[in-house]
Amino acid sequence: MRDALSLPAWVVGFGLIGVGSLASDVGYPVEVAVLSTMLVWAGPSQVIFFASIAAGAAWSAIAIAVGFASLRFLPMTVAILPLLRRPGQGVGVQLLLAHYVAVTAWTEGLRRLPDVPPPQRVAYFLGFANTCMAMSSLGTFLGYYLIGALPIPFAAGLMCLTPIFFLASLSAGLRHRGDVAAIVLGLALAPICDRFIGGGFDLIVAGLIAGSIAFALRPGKSAP
Repeated sequence: MRDALSLPAWVVGFGLIGVGSLASDVGYPVEVAVLSTMLVWAGPSQVIFFASIAAGAAWSAIAIAVGFASLRFLPMTVAILPLLRRPGQGVGVQLLLAHYVAVTAWTEGLRRLPDVPPPQRVAYFLGFANTCMAMSSLGTFLGYYLIGALPIPFAAGLMCLTPIFFLASLSAGLRHRGDVAAIVLGLALAPICDRFIGGGFDLIVAGLIAGSIAFALRPGKSAP
């Protein structure tokens, strides 16, 4: 909790203020706004959820859109669960841990968990992630009632805090040239793919290309 409150929880909390404002704007109660943070806990997916409701989209279409927007968490979950898996750990515990995988918890988890003794990692991760979620819920609650007091550009700008922190945290955890290549190529390819691909697949294609090249550039493992 102390590590989360040192900065990460505040960043993600302020980032969710915009979601609370959006929920208020479309006429949903504050309880739904906060519950969406606890159940979805992904700012972009929550924006899609409330914006689609405002546009009158069908619930089936909203569910599909939110699901596709959250697909990015699948490789993130696959990457961090090996650090949290323990002998005899049930599927239910792993599903619970997977629910807490979000941008902030993932980047900070990959950076901090290797230094935590294996028997204590699950407790550490849950303490860190729940603190971030509590601050996110508080940010959503405050944003719901601050909609009239916050300038729209400022409220929208708060949504950018999480990706900015994500990039900064990734940069702090660079270990070898493959990591550097992944970030540099990802930043370079994102606008190019947006220009020529778009349609929501630009980031996926940019990530696949940049990540594949970075994987090829990683230091080779020595033979046993």
